[in-house]
Amino acid sequence: MNSELNEDHPQLSALTAFLYAVLVVYLGGWYLDKWTGNFALLLFLMSVVTFFYWIAERWYFLPRREAAARALVEQDAQRRAKLSAEGIKVDHADIEGARRAVLRQPWWLDWTAGLFPVIVLVFGLRSFLFEPFRIPSGSMVPTLLVGDLILVNKFHYGVRLPVINKKIWDNQPVRRGDVMVFRFPEDPRMDYIKRVVGLPGDVVSWRNQTLSINGQEVKTDALGPYFDQDSLRERPRYRESLGERPHDMLVNRSLPLHFRMDTANGPFPHAENCQYGLDGVTCTVPAGHYFMLGDNRDNSRDSRFWGFVPDANIVGKAVFIWMNLGDPKRIGGFD
Repeated sequence: MNSELNEDHPQLSALTAFLYAVLVVYLGGWYLDKWTGNFALLLFLMSVVTFFYWIAERWYFLPRREAAARALVEQDAQRRAKLSAEGIKVDHADIEGARRAVLRQPWWLDWTAGLFPVIVLVFGLRSFLFEPFRIPSGSMVPTLLVGDLILVNKFHYGVRLPVINKKIWDNQPVRRGDVMVFRFPEDPRMDYIKRVVGLPGDVVSWRNQTLSINGQEVKTDALGPYFDQDSLRERPRYRESLGERPHDMLVNRSLPLHFRMDTANGPFPHAENCQYGLDGVTCTVPAGHYFMLGDNRDNSRDSRFWGFVPDANIVGKAVFIWMNLGDPKRIGGFD
């Protein structure tokens, strides 16, 4: 009976196989860097597709299998009663096993409707509560290292609708010193992580390898050398008092300055708010935007090069290192 239900819907079986083939191709191309994936959109589409399978299973396919199972049990009971009345010894057929076989989901429902609760739970948690990220580069050394697996608080700055990233409810304001994940302004399909340095209206200056905000130099204390695993050399380390809690950063103040506005894609939005010189750059942060720097100041492509991060691009606040496979001791919070 179960095989008959599968044969009754070969189109759905073929459609499910096709959808899984598309998923494998999409994930494979993403893994091989053939294109940039959008995990939020992927989870949304998977939630929608599996939802329709779940509805079909709950209101159509499952009732049909249950009716078939009841009919099978009733037919067996009638057969046994008839044989007993005729004085014929009744066999011991495994009716319970046959009933379970009839109730069993076909594979294309098991791998769609059966996964719907899990997929929608992951989608909800990732969209509104916490999202995991992996640190891919050394731009936030020494705060975050390559390979750190971090959790990002998605509701700290407010609740946003997934996929379209429309804020529907405000929460905490963005503060100087926050480590923020955001969609890269030049390519919103990519997520970046940097430290918030400038708020709307701030005048941020990075000149002579020194940070100033609104005309006041940000206090730093030398901490001695830091061995950089990426470059395999020692780097000058400082404790910077930018926000409510100080943090460590790396900068070699004896290095010559050779950076300028990154104009590969043309001037960035509000580029007129920045003045570049031989000693650095000074920018006035426009309304609804933020100025971001990496803690590895000599090795970070950030707002000094590509401009400001609009509020609409905010993903969330990085709050916790939940794993580093190469160094489990790094698990915990960070400044």
